[in-house]
Amino acid sequence: MPKPIDQLSMISSTEKVEVGGPGQPIVKIGHYTLGATLGIGTFGKVKIGEHQVTKHKVAVKILNRQKIKSLSVVGKIRREIQNLKLFRHPHIIKLYQVISTPTDIFMIMEYVAGGELFDYIVKKGKLKEHEARRFFQQIISGVDYCHRHMIVHRDLKPENLLLDHNQHVKIADFGLSNMMMDGEFLRTSCGSPNYAAPEVISGKLYAGPEVDIWSCGVILYALLCGTLPFDDEHVQNLFRKIKSGVFPIPDYLNKPVVGLLCHMLQVDPMKRATIEDIKKHEWFQKELPAYLFPATVDQDSSLIDLEAINEVCEVFNFFSLFPLVSKLPINREN
Repeated sequence: MPKPIDQLSMISSTEKVEVGGPGQPIVKIGHYTLGATLGIGTFGKVKIGEHQVTKHKVAVKILNRQKIKSLSVVGKIRREIQNLKLFRHPHIIKLYQVISTPTDIFMIMEYVAGGELFDYIVKKGKLKEHEARRFFQQIISGVDYCHRHMIVHRDLKPENLLLDHNQHVKIADFGLSNMMMDGEFLRTSCGSPNYAAPEVISGKLYAGPEVDIWSCGVILYALLCGTLPFDDEHVQNLFRKIKSGVFPIPDYLNKPVVGLLCHMLQVDPMKRATIEDIKKHEWFQKELPAYLFPATVDQDSSLIDLEAINEVCEVFNFFSLFPLVSKLPINREN
């Protein structure tokens, strides 16, 4: 039986919390000084934080315990913490630390300054094909990583895809994610209706990865067209359109990408594209950065820590070097 969020071993309650004065907001949490509010959500707010020594900027998600319990979202928060703590991928948002107090939970997370991919699409409209492909390749790399770690996101949409200062995608919000178990199926209808697969809105059983593939197909369409393939102000009409699998195909889309879209937005999940199908597709393969899908290396103590190299490459924007460095042997005598 899962532990309540108060008892999760990953949460530290030993960090110092400092307030500005009686009735004043919190100004310090652990080693971080809190700054401006980046956003306010249902469960709390997100503030920018700065490490007092390194000056490294982070995003601090502040979750009020009473509000979490009253809204019955303890499971959602627990899932996000559990999954993000495990993940280390250049295109998945990082969770560095969780600090607990009697009144609040503080999630110290990677700070990305570029906003949501949704706002980027709204601002620019349909993207040029090479830019849409670059974003899509990064998204698929992150989703592939999740699936390989037996996690299905279940709420992929441009609002949950953040952009850093280099306009690299960061997958966020794993609150609706779920662990995939061999032989088990899911039935929960969750996520956003416009991005939900037919089997999800129909309440049918689904294994997991196929619903993320459908959502990625909708995202790819939005990147290329600036609109959604299935849209209607009335939810029931929207569901009918999704179940039909029929969507408009603009003349400016080339044949290879149309084929990929149709394969990903296949109503029958058994006929829908898999991650491997996408990775092998000619349109996806074009200008594909090698770091996104590095060759598998045997886990051996004589090799450099790939996770550490991955993070260094990300911080210094040396993505093109990762596939080369990851294959270098390490001399333990040095």
